[in-house]
Amino acid sequence: MRILIANWSRNISGGTERYLQCLLPGLLLRGHEVAIAYERPVNPEQETIDPPGVSIGMWGTAELGLETAGRAVENWKPDVVYCNGLESGEFEDRLLHICRPVLFAHNYYGTCGTGSKCHSFPQIRPCGRRFGPMCAVLHYPRRCGGLNPLATWRLFRQQARRGALLSDYQAVVVASKHMYQEYLNHGVREQRLHIAHLPVPDSARRGPAPGWKVPQGRILVLARLTNVKGVDYLIAAAGLAAKKLGRITLTIAGDGPEQQRLESLAAKLAVPATFVGWVDPQAKMDLIQHSDLLAVPSLWPEPFGLVGIEVGRMGVPAVAYDVGGISDWLIPGSSGELAPGDPPSVEGLADAIIRALSDPGHYSGLCRGAWETAGRFSLEAHLAKLEPILAGEKPLAHAIDAVPSGIPSHKV
Repeated sequence: MRILIANWSRNISGGTERYLQCLLPGLLLRGHEVAIAYERPVNPEQETIDPPGVSIGMWGTAELGLETAGRAVENWKPDVVYCNGLESGEFEDRLLHICRPVLFAHNYYGTCGTGSKCHSFPQIRPCGRRFGPMCAVLHYPRRCGGLNPLATWRLFRQQARRGALLSDYQAVVVASKHMYQEYLNHGVREQRLHIAHLPVPDSARRGPAPGWKVPQGRILVLARLTNVKGVDYLIAAAGLAAKKLGRITLTIAGDGPEQQRLESLAAKLAVPATFVGWVDPQAKMDLIQHSDLLAVPSLWPEPFGLVGIEVGRMGVPAVAYDVGGISDWLIPGSSGELAPGDPPSVEGLADAIIRALSDPGHYSGLCRGAWETAGRFSLEAHLAKLEPILAGEKPLAHAIDAVPSGIPSHKV
């Protein structure tokens, strides 16, 4: 197949670009022709999604202009446009009419006025509302996003435009059962909706099968430090859990606007917490190897939460709130422990930490379960599910991708 990858950026800026960086070489190895269409100017000093050592077509609207980039794509004659997120409605609309379009909805693309899919008042908790005019009414009372009315209106209009275009995509791919339900609720029919869990690159390190291990209470966080990531809940929960387990230490890798407040909270609650900032891949691997448990205390409904798979490959289980797509890889009592997430509570997360760490036998089983579960999320498995979707065929069912029976659909 000739596959055009469409994304707003060629530079690495988040999980979507990491996914494309992993995906492109896999598609080439399988004999497909690929090209990239993008919007933002490329910064040559920053990492890109470009496959190494291969020359492929790359057309950017910032460098070439919308018309020239559009003609270049048309002249290349792709079989399918694989859209992973665009900013320009005009460019997206043009690509939709070149050939078969497929969307990978990495986030709440067209289903939430802010993209966060959560309320912030009176506390942060997931939102299950279908996107529509009432979202604008509730935006300020529920503190769904920013307070600038012009910025809010622009974002609402952008998301409404995206939602209107969902029916033009011949297939919509999502990474979790939660996101499958989200797009069912927004009118995407079952025949066009598919789950393909995100992969960990086959080149990523995987540790040996874990054996018996006595935990030492070392909890790791790998996250951007924003209010929806719930690290303040974790700090308080660690203090509660330590009363039952003894000493617990937190290592928090990441930066963001909440860092100073979180450092003050840890000091106030006398919770041993080390803030190491952003870390490179090797430093991250060292932190994982010296941790007993990954904490993913997100308060917003994470579409998937790939970090749990990355850490699970090293035999480290996780604790998290049961929100979004996290339960696709965090199986309670098998690969980690879940706390109720709607609403989230400090006490619930503390209980999950205690369940995970209090008994060495149970903990060792979680380590093995996390390692085994993570091994199922390979690039090979992802491509086996994705290729038929891109080709317009019915994909083969995989046990890990099965959607539980009884999920209601709301088609429009």
